[in-house]
Amino acid sequence: MMPTSRNADARRAELSGLIQRVARSDRKALNAVYDRTSAKLYGVCLRIAGDRDAADDVLQEVYLKVWNRAGRFDPEFGSPITWLCAIARNAAIDWVRKHGRSINNVADHVDTGDAEFGEALELMAEDAERAQIFDCLGALPSNHQRAIRLAFFDGLSHSELASAMHTPLGTTKSWIRRGLVQLRGCLESD
Repeated sequence: MMPTSRNADARRAELSGLIQRVARSDRKALNAVYDRTSAKLYGVCLRIAGDRDAADDVLQEVYLKVWNRAGRFDPEFGSPITWLCAIARNAAIDWVRKHGRSINNVADHVDTGDAEFGEALELMAEDAERAQIFDCLGALPSNHQRAIRLAFFDGLSHSELASAMHTPLGTTKSWIRRGLVQLRGCLESD
C-alpha cells in the first residue's frame, strides 16, 4: 500500500471515529469534524448556492444535520467525506429550491463530475442498490475503478489521486469522469 493510500485510510478512520462520537452527542467531536471538513463542504455549498452568504447559511445547516444524523453513518458502506458531501450537496439544493432559484441554476455551479457523482450518491442511498453499484463499479476498466474508489470512497482530492496513481492530474480527472459516465450508464441499464 502506498503512503498516500495509508494516509487516506488513516484520515478516513479518524473521521469515521469522530462521526461515531458525534452520534453519541460529543460536541468536541463535532468541532473536530468541522475543523477537518468545513473548507471542503463550504466549497460544495458555494458551488451550488452561488454566493458566500448563502454558502455560510447552508454550511451551518449541514453541521446541524450531521449532529442529528451521525447515527445513520455506516463506515462499512463508504467514506465519511462522501457521506458529508452528500449532506452538503442536498442541503445546498434544498436552499436553492427554498429561495426560489431555479434548480437548473445548480448546473451552472457544479461541474459534470460533481453532478454525476451526486446522481451516483442518490442511487447509493438504497441498500438494495448497493450490490448493483459495486457490480457496475467492478465492470469498469481498472484505472477508472481505482480512481473512483480512491476519490469517492477514500476521499482523495484530484491532486492526491494523481500522486497516488502516478499519473497526470488531467488523466485522473478524465478517468473519474469517464468512469462515472460508465457507472451511470450501467446503473440505468439494469
